[in-house]
Amino acid sequence: MDFRYRFLDRDTAPMGLTASVETHADRIDETTAAVVRNYGTALTLAFDRELVPNLAVTALNLIYQPEWTRFVGSGAAEQESTIGAAFAVMAQMRPDFFLGGEARYLRKYEGIGLQEFAGHALFVGPTAYFKLSESSRLTLAWSFQAWGRSAQSMPALDLIDFERHQARLVFGVNF
Repeated sequence: MDFRYRFLDRDTAPMGLTASVETHADRIDETTAAVVRNYGTALTLAFDRELVPNLAVTALNLIYQPEWTRFVGSGAAEQESTIGAAFAVMAQMRPDFFLGGEARYLRKYEGIGLQEFAGHALFVGPTAYFKLSESSRLTLAWSFQAWGRSAQSMPALDLIDFERHQARLVFGVNF
């Protein structure tokens, strides 16, 4: 579930400003398939501005994602958090269709208070936005880990804390 509130609209203000809260709960660990109770939240502060009116848009997102996991069989518990920033530029290819690119830098920590650094990664890739109607939209994004490093190892990518590829498909309705 994703809730957003637009504080500033870029049509009437120098830039757009939106706050977003997205929550999730899982019963199976995504890497080990262990039975867990996992809860997480993604808090995002999103800034956007038209570079060229009705043609090009840029966006900057600041991200904080705390997550709590309890392993049902052993009773062990983990807390972790991710912070990051994403920058995107999109151009209007056709009416109601934007295409562009995004770069995201993420840092993973043990603990929800950013206690112990675990690793970091840079993701890059294309993104697309389709306005389906006045109140609905579809966004697509795919990115790959271009660079990263785990605190536990020295390879050029952090495949311990982050995926090699990330994809996202979002259908949104405004009300």
